[in-house]
Amino acid sequence: MKKLFMAAALTATSLGTTVYADGHGVTVGVSWSNFQEERWKTDEAAIVAALEAAGATYVSADAQSSSSKQLSDVESLIAQGVDALIILAQDSAAIGPAVDAAAAEGIPVVGYDRLIEDSRAFYLTFDNVEVGRMQARAVLEAQPSGNYVMIKGSPTDPNADFLRGGQQEVLQAAIDAGDITIVDEAYTDGWLPANAQRNMEQILTANDNNVDAVVASNDGTAGGVVAALTAQGMEGIPVSGQDGDHAALNRVALGTQTVSVWKDARELGAAAGSIAVQLAEADGDFSAVEGVIDWTSPAGTEMAAIFLAPVPITADNLSVVTDAGWIEVDALCQGVTDGPAPCN
Repeated sequence: MKKLFMAAALTATSLGTTVYADGHGVTVGVSWSNFQEERWKTDEAAIVAALEAAGATYVSADAQSSSSKQLSDVESLIAQGVDALIILAQDSAAIGPAVDAAAAEGIPVVGYDRLIEDSRAFYLTFDNVEVGRMQARAVLEAQPSGNYVMIKGSPTDPNADFLRGGQQEVLQAAIDAGDITIVDEAYTDGWLPANAQRNMEQILTANDNNVDAVVASNDGTAGGVVAALTAQGMEGIPVSGQDGDHAALNRVALGTQTVSVWKDARELGAAAGSIAVQLAEADGDFSAVEGVIDWTSPAGTEMAAIFLAPVPITADNLSVVTDAGWIEVDALCQGVTDGPAPCN
């Protein structure tokens, strides 16, 4: 299996070496679930830059949304002689054998952005419960009453439920007061925009278009939702998202998306590269990572973790992302006339 996938699944970029006492350099392997989301390319560039700064070597594999391929990919990365692994899990419930294989070789694992429910994996992500709260706050402020739809993430990604939990925290009081009613909700297989659009179309049909707001869990699903709404002449009702995708930020400027919670992938990728090198050099000692905290998962697993802070981007603060160099003004404001700053 290692021979079968090594040539096809792995790409390697030599970036110099951080040299151990025995003369070998640090190699960090990254197992990506897929590259369908715009943001993963940004994450990858940040990881590579951090490894380059540390003089480490980067090898990677794209599982192409296949949990079984991801297991094979990790085996191949291990065969490459990696000193640490960063894993963006396609299916958190199916990734266990990969962690087992790494642990058997003494290779530390960083669970990247998505929880790997295993105390042997270092958990690095943004505060996804707070992301959910931010999404719901923005939509609730824009539409404090009426019929709500919840478009959730992939059922195989724990983040989907972290987000949904944060959303519910914010909405619960309005639900209890009878101000809003959640008329339907649906998971989005694979986080695919096409699946989100299909779910939203079915929900609109079932509810005779009597929908006033949509809490969508990321920008890809938000794009699918907005497409479904636009087809019914309903564009402009409040819709949430996250990731700061350029298309979503443009929708915020256009007024067809209410909020994109920005998780600066450059910050997360840089942290992942740095942590992976630190763990490799410390023989997997989590306490060697600066800023690490002890965290207990909802299932009771005690883990080492770092959580970064997200930022909600609405029409009121779009200049934050242009000032940070995340998106150019021309891209942000494409098709916008007399919009919010900096599109005015």
